[in-house]
Amino acid sequence: MPEPDATEAKPTPEVFRSAVASLTGTRVRPEVRVEALRPPQRLAPYSYALSAEIAGTGEAAGVDLATGRLVLLHDPSGHDAWDGVLRLVAYASAELDEAMGIDPMLPTVGWSWLTGALDEHGAAYRAAGGTVTQTTSTRFGDVAGPATSVTMELRASWTADSADLAPHLLGFVDLLCTAAGLPPEGVTILSPA
Repeated sequence: MPEPDATEAKPTPEVFRSAVASLTGTRVRPEVRVEALRPPQRLAPYSYALSAEIAGTGEAAGVDLATGRLVLLHDPSGHDAWDGVLRLVAYASAELDEAMGIDPMLPTVGWSWLTGALDEHGAAYRAAGGTVTQTTSTRFGDVAGPATSVTMELRASWTADSADLAPHLLGFVDLLCTAAGLPPEGVTILSPA
């Protein structure tokens, strides 16, 4: 009987397959477009990635109100810094109302949008960390666009306590929706008559 080829791919661990299935099987708000992307190859032995976009409607049609990426990393051996074997890495970016750009609490509020959304969806996690950056840009001369724009970028990672990642994806989507200025799901904003 021949020996197994050392170059043969190892079978994908069940916990990773379950985690990916929970991500791909989760229904998100209709305003959000979620698509698979090519994951990073060197951060962990197994990875999977999604992009999420919230496109504007009406006057803002064709403009992305918020964009993000959610990457799942799995290392069967685990990492001390992860405190587990399943790590989620998130990036979110949104243009915000100009008045928010001068608010020194914006980074704290942006971080609370993520942790609050994860908690609200019951996403069990630990070892969370990240950064929130606020940037104000002012245009001069013939540069097209608004005179001033404010962008918030959030970079975060946390370890999931189980392979059920649906609550994590839903929390991440809620972060994007909040940053884009959308009302909570199921709430309709009434316009004055």
